[in-house]
Amino acid sequence: MNLSFNLADEADTLALGKALAAQIQPPLVIHLHGDLGAGKTTLTRGLIQSLGHTGAVKSPTYALVEPYELNGMQVYHFDLYRLNDPEELEFMGIRDYFSDTTLALVEWPSKGEGLLPEADLTIELAYQGEGRLATLTGISAAGLHLLAQLQSE
Repeated sequence: MNLSFNLADEADTLALGKALAAQIQPPLVIHLHGDLGAGKTTLTRGLIQSLGHTGAVKSPTYALVEPYELNGMQVYHFDLYRLNDPEELEFMGIRDYFSDTTLALVEWPSKGEGLLPEADLTIELAYQGEGRLATLTGISAAGLHLLAQLQSE
């Protein structure tokens, strides 16, 4: 199942993050795809702030992961853009980040292929004129359920 959203600007991207946050039930793994500047971090910021985080949400490009404790769930924002070898994830204990209370948001997941859990939901952000097109694809039962909830809103 796919859902697509035309995002005219940053406000629309943040609003999509907020709509997703309202439907999140961990455990959930979301893979975010798109070119540099396509809005992956903006969407993540909208989601994380809608879950209750009041500070800045920055891309963890150098640290690889930024953790948040929100509403009884562990939220991990991964940015694997600078990952040189997926084996680096083993050294950081990647398996320890995923549990029944985890929401994982992974930018550039192809860089960690083979070591990351499969996505429940993928989000592809593509340039569309001045705006973006967000295509959400449910992969697992949890991802499909989230999309069904989002569609019924």
